[in-house]
Amino acid sequence: MTSKKSGLVTRRSLLKSTAATGAALSVGGVNLFNVNRAFAAMENPADVLAKINVGNYVKADYRKQYNLGDNDELWDSKKDWIRTADWEGIRKEHAGKTVRFLISSDDRESALDSIKPFLALSGINVDLVAIPDGDMYNKIVAEALSGNPSFDCMQFFSPWLGDFAAQGLLAKLDDYAAKWKLPLDDFYDTYRLNYANFGDKGMFGIPFDCDIQQVHIRKSVFKKVLGKDPDTVNTIPTYEEMIRLAPELNKAEPGVAGIGMMAGRGFWATYLWEHVAAQHGMMLFNENWEPVFNGDAGVKGLETILALSKHAIEGIAAADWPTNRGAFLGGQIACNISWQDSGTQATRPDQSKLGDDVLTIYEPRVAGGVYCPPNIAGSTSCVAATSPEPEAAFLLLSFLTTASIMAMNEANANGVAPGYRSVLNNEKLRSVSQPAKIWAESLDYAWCSPRLPSAFEMEQEIGFLVNKCIVGELKPKEALDQAAEKVKAIMGKSGFYKGADPVSYASMAPGLNLGAGKKAPF
Repeated sequence: MTSKKSGLVTRRSLLKSTAATGAALSVGGVNLFNVNRAFAAMENPADVLAKINVGNYVKADYRKQYNLGDNDELWDSKKDWIRTADWEGIRKEHAGKTVRFLISSDDRESALDSIKPFLALSGINVDLVAIPDGDMYNKIVAEALSGNPSFDCMQFFSPWLGDFAAQGLLAKLDDYAAKWKLPLDDFYDTYRLNYANFGDKGMFGIPFDCDIQQVHIRKSVFKKVLGKDPDTVNTIPTYEEMIRLAPELNKAEPGVAGIGMMAGRGFWATYLWEHVAAQHGMMLFNENWEPVFNGDAGVKGLETILALSKHAIEGIAAADWPTNRGAFLGGQIACNISWQDSGTQATRPDQSKLGDDVLTIYEPRVAGGVYCPPNIAGSTSCVAATSPEPEAAFLLLSFLTTASIMAMNEANANGVAPGYRSVLNNEKLRSVSQPAKIWAESLDYAWCSPRLPSAFEMEQEIGFLVNKCIVGELKPKEALDQAAEKVKAIMGKSGFYKGADPVSYASMAPGLNLGAGKKAPF
């Protein structure tokens, strides 16, 4: 997941390998306001909000490409929190305060621009505490445990939510969300339940980067194979059909591989396997939090990946997101299993060679399986439990994750994905986001791994073993049996199976498979 400048907040390069060391960079917020005199002198909120528009935030090339007007709304103003918030009330309570915001160092420059209108609206100063991505987890834990952290709030990889919430490192946000009328009902349930809530323990985050994995195809290559234009439903209705088509796709055009997947070691391979195995009905745990993913559904998912890998692009066993993205946008893959943003970025001339030669399709089914496109990554925004200004920090995060800013992130094709119904169902937004319609329709069926303590450690261990299977070192059942043993041991160390689990399965279950018992949308 690359970090690409957009004019808004950038997408952090997820867990990027880095050798950078040293203290965090601190960027002081400009002290624009005197708390005693600021309120009367501050700019009219309506004037500030009028400037948060397509003309000022979406790249000029993209506005021209899609004929966007400066004031076209890619969102619903009635659902856009910054346009419904009580800024007068916020100023009265919080003007003059300072919030320290922990972010990726890749995001520092663009974040400086993003917080300027927040300062003008709220009177709240912001200090940016910027560190390398690879140091984020340890920074949050170490400073929170020290009792004197250098930050009030942060945005981080959503699988870490369970670690931090279970350890008491995050502030509960339920009361702030109710007081300031955050439109939680506008979030798709999969993001609200998995990126905001920690089971029945409460709300600890605001969804930020709301990913889903989808299947994207090159229309021209499929037309060569099928003799007709592909469509979103019938071209690859099942994974069995994808396997059948793979060898034909692999030889349809020189330099183009039939299949693209992210099967690199660790969590990349886990997410690919979860994506496919979920369609077979795989669930990770039973109601007692015992791992059950090594059953028939999990094995069938891995066998499907092995069948597809025979006709995949070279180096599939080492492919992470940047590798996969580069190959697909460079025209080297006919059928790609990847994040939704590949389907948006493919249409942008400055990012891709594909242009209109891309189509995002509905998730293929499997015989006897289910329809559950997977939401398995993304980021969330949280407030530190030790923050002296938790409410002001919550307001900053609410601003940065508001519907209009997230919609313009999608229009900029920077990979920071909106999770709002009002955005993904907006017809103007859909005109600039090729996958948005199917993406939106898929989310009510989404599958998601639970955000548990040590979730990322478990994803890593599963992925190492799945990858060993892909490279031929282990058989599918053997790999998943070993993975189940490792996961159970990690769960035990994290406090499960001792009579008082950190979070109950029943409270997490509603968010794990929203497609259960539902008929597919086509």
